[in-house]
Amino acid sequence: MDKITTIGLDLAKTVFQVHAIAADGRVLVRRTLRRSQVVDFFQRIERKR
Repeated sequence: MDKITTIGLDLAKTVFQVHAIAADGRVLVRRTLRRSQVVDFFQRIERKR
């Protein structure tokens, strides 16, 4: 799987838009998340070491 280098998070009261980008500019993730899903989403992303 490609490595995510940049994450954009559009904050709102109940619905969040997440965009994850690779180093070459390709969009890897474009999702709508509910408030309850945000923490789980970020816990599942592989950390850069």
